[in-house]
Amino acid sequence: MPVPKWVAQVNKRVFNRLELKRGKRPVLTHVGRSSGETYQTPLDAHAVDGGYIFILMYGSGSDWAKNVLAAGTARLQAEGEEFGLVSPRLVTKEVAWQQIATGTKAPPQFLKVTEYLQMDIS
Repeated sequence: MPVPKWVAQVNKRVFNRLELKRGKRPVLTHVGRSSGETYQTPLDAHAVDGGYIFILMYGSGSDWAKNVLAAGTARLQAEGEEFGLVSPRLVTKEVAWQQIATGTKAPPQFLKVTEYLQMDIS
């Protein structure tokens, strides 16, 4: 996992709530794989041909990523619209950056982000 797990927990419990209130970031709505509860997670969503790519700053072991991979679907509110997303799959850094818009800032190298999640618009 690129970023320490404790950072992810602080982000999830404190900063994500603040970001949801601000309402300026894309929000992924997903269902908990054990609880069945609906969760909202503010994320950077990168539009690509036919879908979106998400940079897994905390790796594929993050709760939201595991939920989406288990459910196979999610909803995304971005750019004033809501999209249904399907077919979640992990892709490599190389595959992701071939699709992400030129000029998009990559995560700092020291974070060693290697996993990305791609989903198709349903």
